[in-house]
Amino acid sequence: MTRKNLVGTALAVLTTGLVLAGCGSGGHDRGAPSGTTSAAGVSAAPSGEHNDADIAFARGMIPHHQGALEMAALAQGRTSDTKVLDLASRIEEAQDPEIKTMTEWLRDWGAEAHGTDTPGTHHGSDKTGMGAAEMEALEQAKDAEFDRLFLGMMIRHHQGAIDMANTELRQGANADAKQLAQRIIDSQQAEITEMQGLLPAG
Repeated sequence: MTRKNLVGTALAVLTTGLVLAGCGSGGHDRGAPSGTTSAAGVSAAPSGEHNDADIAFARGMIPHHQGALEMAALAQGRTSDTKVLDLASRIEEAQDPEIKTMTEWLRDWGAEAHGTDTPGTHHGSDKTGMGAAEMEALEQAKDAEFDRLFLGMMIRHHQGAIDMANTELRQGANADAKQLAQRIIDSQQAEITEMQGLLPAG
């Protein structure tokens, strides 16, 4: 009888130990995902973090890029210079996807892209950064005259984008926005050098 009681007691202790061990293990397992989620949240924070400068950068650069696309679209049918046509095509290929990216950022940040088409906001009287008379002259120009006007206007336009991108690098908080700003600086500075080489002498 005593032996039976001892065996029963031993089994009870063993069972209790297993249950406690199971609870301890389960508690640990439940804690692991929580820790993983926390770590993932921290690592994702730089991408999601943004400030007013990031919003201003996207809101300003979207219409600025749209202005570049409007100017680039005028090249077809107005010049036969293959280098100018190639440059205009590359500007369109680079800046159109960037507009889409920045538009998505503003949506994700809960910041509507309102005000981006407001005349006089960026470097001139409209979103191209040029006056109405300059844009009309560009539309009417052909061949060498078009090339001269187009290159001169686009150089100024690119410099405006670089200035905006530098402001983002100094004041922005979002890692993706700052990376785009640096890419704009690098690519558009290279295009400015290219366009300066294409400008006719004098």
